[in-house]
Amino acid sequence: MSAVPAPRALLELLKPVTWFPPMWAYACGVVSAGVAFGERWVLIVVGVLLAGPLVCGTSQIVNDWYDRHVDAINEPNRPIPSGRVPGTWGFWYAVVWTLLSLAVATVLGIWGFLAAALGLLLAWAYSAPPTRLKKNGWYGNSAVAICYEGVPWFTGVVVMVGVFPDWRIVAVAVLYSIGAHGIMTLNDFKSIEGDKRMGLGSLPVQLGVDRAAHLACWVMALPQVVVIGLLLGWGAPGYALAVTAVLLAQVALMTRLVQKPKELAPWYNGTGITLYVSGMMVTAFALRSMELM
Repeated sequence: MSAVPAPRALLELLKPVTWFPPMWAYACGVVSAGVAFGERWVLIVVGVLLAGPLVCGTSQIVNDWYDRHVDAINEPNRPIPSGRVPGTWGFWYAVVWTLLSLAVATVLGIWGFLAAALGLLLAWAYSAPPTRLKKNGWYGNSAVAICYEGVPWFTGVVVMVGVFPDWRIVAVAVLYSIGAHGIMTLNDFKSIEGDKRMGLGSLPVQLGVDRAAHLACWVMALPQVVVIGLLLGWGAPGYALAVTAVLLAQVALMTRLVQKPKELAPWYNGTGITLYVSGMMVTAFALRSMELM
């Protein structure tokens, strides 16, 4: 029988640092709904926990379990390849966390439950065979981007209003999900060597570092241009100007990123991505001001 892993190793598998994007997207959904918080605080808190520690945490455990051979090359100190989470503990931990996530999601009503179920399905499909979407960076990154941005944004709205969101909210959530595909591409720069050896077709592997970096920048920037155009068309020029400002700041950082993308990808994740998600919240407040629901 395998030794019992230390709680610290199990917490490390959940990767708390990765919880912020879906929790932030969920908050954007809550804001964009345009509904007073009132007595919905419990649902809001449950949704934050579901988006971050539960659904996102599940995706991290599943990914580490099915990536244990790749991580043995790229990051051998991770809990599973290092042996700190031994045997099949990683797999069963992922199963239990999936079931716990689904149980908690029932609190959010049918739409919230379905959104969580979709997020969990994509999390397993991304990492686990036979689908293992991450074998190709084009659709693998799309799955992660939807889980990190679109699904939690949608969930935040339905928790507040209890019905399918206005099409304008859905459009914005989809656009920011598309942009997040570029963010996922930047995350792949850290594992190029292991991906090559294990046959994973991340975009840096398929396209090369330079082309993948330029593609990531365009994919991040163009959806924001569309958002700006939509905000102008919807009569929110002040918010459109604010999103334009954060986009221009990102473009300035991108000009440096593409010079040394492999080395500067972590730097950009801490600077340019902060600007990206700031634009998301600005857009959420713009939608709130329109009183769509």
